[in-house]
Amino acid sequence: MIGLITAVVLFNSLAFIKNRRLNKSQVIHIWLFTIALQLVVDSYIDLKYHGYWYFSKGVDWPSLPAITMLIPPVNILFLNGYPFGKPRYKQGLYFFCSLFAYFIYELLTLLPEPWGYFHYGWWNIWYSAMANPILLILLLIFYKWISKLT
Repeated sequence: MIGLITAVVLFNSLAFIKNRRLNKSQVIHIWLFTIALQLVVDSYIDLKYHGYWYFSKGVDWPSLPAITMLIPPVNILFLNGYPFGKPRYKQGLYFFCSLFAYFIYELLTLLPEPWGYFHYGWWNIWYSAMANPILLILLLIFYKWISKLT
């Protein structure tokens, strides 16, 4: 639990201190999009197929901060730093550096409690390495869409 609380405080603090690009409406859109997407994905991989889980299998209260307050600020940080309008190689470099950071962070979440809070069933780090680029591309598409709407 210490690792989750530390990560939530750290990522939320950084996201709101470093936010220079997203307006309040975009932050809310990204926050809610992230939670909705995470709940849909986790409903299948976690609850139905037991691929991974937070703290314990099934629905539990301690996993609520991980679902609602951990990934949204990470996505806000990602979008704030993304080099929109820069050459593709800079965008690609930023994208892959972010994926590497996510990879390392996920390994840290697998540490024993109290620092770790994430557990694998049949899922493994390589599935995450394949899924994360898709999720980040969806995030970029959604951000561009809501930017056009506002």
